[in-house]
Amino acid sequence: MSDMTNDAQNTGWRGLTEDEVNERVEQGLINQSDISTGKSVKNIILSNILTYFNLIFLIIAILLIYVGSYRNLTFLPVIIGNIVIGIVQELRAKQILDKMNLINAPHSIVFRNGVQKQILSQQLVKDDIVLLSAGNQICADAIVVEGNIQVNEALLTGEADEIEKISGSSLLSGSFVVSGQCYAKLEHVGNDSYITKLTAEAKAMGSGEQSEMIRSINQLVKWIGIGIIPIGILLFSQGYYMNHETMQKSIVSMVAAIIGMIPEGLYLLTTIALALSTMRLAKNQVILHDMKSIEALARVDVLCVDKTGTITEPGMEVLEIIPSKVNSQVIKTKEELELLLADYAISIPDDNATMHAIREYVAAFDTNSKKRETMEVIPFSSTTKYSGISFSDGSFLLGAPEFIMREEYPLVLPEISTYIKNGHRVLLLGKYEGTSLKDGLSEKVVPMGYIILTNPIRENARETFSYFKEQGVCVKVISGDNPETVSEVAKRAGIEHADQFIDAGTLDTDSKLASALEEYTVFGRVTPKQKQKLVQALQKAGHTVAMTGDGVNDILAMKDADCSVAMASGSEAAAQAAQVVLLDSDFAHMPNVVIEGRRVVNNVQRSAVLFLVKNIFSILLALLSLVISFTYPLEPSQISLISMFTIGFPGFLLALEPNKNRIKGHFLKNVLIKALPAGLTDVLAVGALVVCGEVFSLPKNDIATASTMLLSVVGFMILTKISAPLNPFKNGIIIFNILGLVFCGIFLHQLFAISEMSNICVLLLIVFSFAAESLFRYLTIGIEKLDELYRKIRQKKQ
Repeated sequence: MSDMTNDAQNTGWRGLTEDEVNERVEQGLINQSDISTGKSVKNIILSNILTYFNLIFLIIAILLIYVGSYRNLTFLPVIIGNIVIGIVQELRAKQILDKMNLINAPHSIVFRNGVQKQILSQQLVKDDIVLLSAGNQICADAIVVEGNIQVNEALLTGEADEIEKISGSSLLSGSFVVSGQCYAKLEHVGNDSYITKLTAEAKAMGSGEQSEMIRSINQLVKWIGIGIIPIGILLFSQGYYMNHETMQKSIVSMVAAIIGMIPEGLYLLTTIALALSTMRLAKNQVILHDMKSIEALARVDVLCVDKTGTITEPGMEVLEIIPSKVNSQVIKTKEELELLLADYAISIPDDNATMHAIREYVAAFDTNSKKRETMEVIPFSSTTKYSGISFSDGSFLLGAPEFIMREEYPLVLPEISTYIKNGHRVLLLGKYEGTSLKDGLSEKVVPMGYIILTNPIRENARETFSYFKEQGVCVKVISGDNPETVSEVAKRAGIEHADQFIDAGTLDTDSKLASALEEYTVFGRVTPKQKQKLVQALQKAGHTVAMTGDGVNDILAMKDADCSVAMASGSEAAAQAAQVVLLDSDFAHMPNVVIEGRRVVNNVQRSAVLFLVKNIFSILLALLSLVISFTYPLEPSQISLISMFTIGFPGFLLALEPNKNRIKGHFLKNVLIKALPAGLTDVLAVGALVVCGEVFSLPKNDIATASTMLLSVVGFMILTKISAPLNPFKNGIIIFNILGLVFCGIFLHQLFAISEMSNICVLLLIVFSFAAESLFRYLTIGIEKLDELYRKIRQKKQ
């Protein structure tokens, strides 16, 4: 470890006493904010109870009670059940995620009573002295009191340049340490910190972007919510004033139409599907910071991965140290090189996987007393790709050979090319002949030796990347390492076209970068800003991009990606910035996350078709009744019966089925194309049945019962179609719901307003059922043909 860390107990920083900490806690000067990314228990309960549609249900329940139509309150148990199930599932998901988030919560190294210890960042108080190292996210506004660090504030200010912070410099919460190490005194904590105020402003502006599925459902509900009140008023007015129905009949008909328009179970279905998936992933050590990420990952067609920690194991080890023969007069033996490296490792404050591996290697040498006096330190930067130290006997650099040697890189390449081709990482230790390291490398660098590091490939890497290849997901490897080295590692991991690599240093314009994405798979020597631009270029080309990483150099790209995945073993800042965190840092979980996302979106999309059929039918039949001036033929209890066995139960049961199909197209469009034929079939068949009933002067109860049966027939038609291909599980769902409907129709006929029908009404039901089957089939073919034609015309235009 570095001097600063080794001598942590002897720095003179005592920090706050327990009494001072308790005093600040009582004053509320603790690093906890009122802003939370998750819902509280109270919010979960209220968000499930206090909804617009629940208010509508309450009003129509009061109206039905007012007119004494108690039988038609059958929808209430379903609504109450929806509310209770929604609350229970969300609370269960919250309980599991809270436990997992606690494991992954940000921690800080703080000084209390002269003792250095690690605590949760939210337990810090004002005036605490904390130790910040590379990879840490700054947890509260602070002032540097000792040390020197490089900070990236891009997540706050948008400026990607690394900013040097020395004693007296201010640190903003939410930024992260790129390199170096320092002690800082916390100045503004909790609600007073910069990141909390920024978050509050963002929340005030809106809840942010949502997934396409949630956004589509919200749009659907919004349209229905706007139209439901005026349509309801018009229906009541027509029935009561124009058709001279009784108050009871007018209200009952209006309520039936309104209940048919409300997708009461769709929100619940979506909530439960997401909650169950979240719990399943949590049990597999996967945390979702953002619920939309599960859908984004399911839609991903380009996966950007870093080499270290993703393709390879997070840990590194030094394979060997080799003196350079290019300038052998500087250091003559391997032992001299090892002692210099030991002094370097002790003096540099870098706290990354590379330095951990080097320190572990040099621990075997006699490093208790350093041989050289440190004069100047330049921590490692992902932008410059090197670190530097000035000792009393000269200045030395450690980093990427091509960045340190620059134009003279070809001189050392023959000595290291074999290691690079074998997929090893090579660092060069060189002597700088300039006077100061802070002014950049303006003078010659003399190569002294090479540190050969190795990262073992993850055992299941080949299997994981093979899965993505089968699913049509293109993998791009974006790394800060030598492109040839990264290419070799990618080939060993089984990544397709891994032999097509390029040095990102040659991509000095956005156009070059965009064109390179079409040609190359592996990008080496990529700076953090370039990683971000690569992700943005892929998105501009119409791709859904996921970015995985574990270091601070990945954060900018992760923030811009459609979905970001972090390894918990990597940088704390990266884990906090990501939407998905793999707690055990096992990249092999990625296929499971994708499969879970596909299960949710595909199943919700399929079930949404069932809900939308009822909505389309009810809205169109309501409008038809207003135009032709007939009273809406169905009762609320009959709508409840149809919804229960052709929508509710099947929708929820189908949502439990595994579904690995790749998601294609837009959610709302996919749902409408499948729901529209059945919805039109329903309204045309029932409308014709009502007209025939008027012609033959059939009792309205007979027409209502026949309409209920006809809607059930069409309901099972669409259920069978969207369940294709059928299997024993799906057949069981269909048979179970048919039997349930028959049972209720026979034994609970009074509750659901099912009456005996006259012979002519039965005959009409049979005729219209066969006609509905043909109509549904031809409407389905016609709408699918129109959609295909539309896509062809659109492709020609593009």
